[in-house]
Formats: sequence, C-alpha cells, structure tokens
Amino acid sequence: MTKDLKWRIISLQVIMIVVLALGAATAVYAGNFTQGQIRSQLEPQKIFFPKDVSEVAEPEKSQLAPYVGQQVVNGEQAHVFADSYLGLHLRELADGKVYSELSTEARTEKDPVLKAEKNALVQTAFRGETLRGMLNQAWAFGTMGTIAMYAGFGLAIAALLVTASLLFELLVAPKRAEQPARPTSGVTSPAKA
Repeated sequence: MTKDLKWRIISLQVIMIVVLALGAATAVYAGNFTQGQIRSQLEPQKIFFPKDVSEVAEPEKSQLAPYVGQQVVNGEQAHVFADSYLGLHLRELADGKVYSELSTEARTEKDPVLKAEKNALVQTAFRGETLRGMLNQAWAFGTMGTIAMYAGFGLAIAALLVTASLLFELLVAPKRAEQPARPTSGVTSPAKA
C-alpha cells in the first residue's frame, strides 16, 4: 500500500468517525428529547389507569392489567389507555358508532328531546375520540423516539468500530511493516536418492 493511499484511508476513517459520532449524538438527543416532551405533556394531564379492571372484558383486561393504577406518562401507556380503555368506553357508549355517525344522526333527528340527547352523546364522543387521537399521537412520537435512541446506539457502535480500525492503522500496522522477515533455518531436508 502506498503512503498516499494509506493517508487517504486514514482521512476517510477520521471523517467517518466524526460523522458517525455526530449522528449518534443527534439521534440519542432526539430520542431523549422526544421522550421528555411526551412525559412533560402527559404528566400535567393527570390521566390514570383504573385501579380495578376485574369488570373489563378481554382482550382489554389483559392489556390494562400491567398498568393498573399507574399514571399515563409515556407513549406506550398512552396507547394502551387510548385503545383499551377509552376505545372500549367509546364503543360501549355509542354502540360501536363513531363521532361522524353520531353527528349525522343528531343533525337529522327531528324530535327535539332525542336531538338534545344525541347532541350530548356527540359531544362526549368528540371529546373522547379527540383525547384518544392525542394519546395515540404521543405513542407514535414515543415509538419514533425509541427508534432514534436505537439508531443512536447503532451509530455509536459503528463509530467505535471505525475508531478501532483507525487505531489499528496508526499503531499496529506500521509496526508490522517495520518487522524484518524471519530468517529460515539453515536445515534443509535431505534430497531423495
């Protein structure tokens, strides 16, 4: 290997180390930032899982069980609360109908008493589905934050591997090139007659 080629490889390794290290630091920061923002947005809302899920049907019961009584403070908890608790209650409240269906029914209702009841149900469904959407958005961002953290750790490992390769080029490879070749012993095998 020529000296010019060796220094080009070393320069490329240094550039790779800097790029990988910056990528790792940025990804880990992004992951921490995302998780911190989710927590700072959810904590003040004081949303808690129910303390007793014995009356809840499966599969929601087994999804809620690990979080009984806990406050919703991260994306995974937000997702479980949104789908297994709010979603269940919204389906039960409106016989499986969603906000848009309930709203259409309320607008077309002619009886004033029934219209008022349906409008109240529409408001409850709207609020519940809005909260459910916001909680699922926290879950989506939490998932992206987790992926960013893993990407950051992967980039850090890659930076360490390139650093090890650079150190080998700088410290070990030159010593190997300087070592003289080992002399062969003067003993030769006898020729066959």
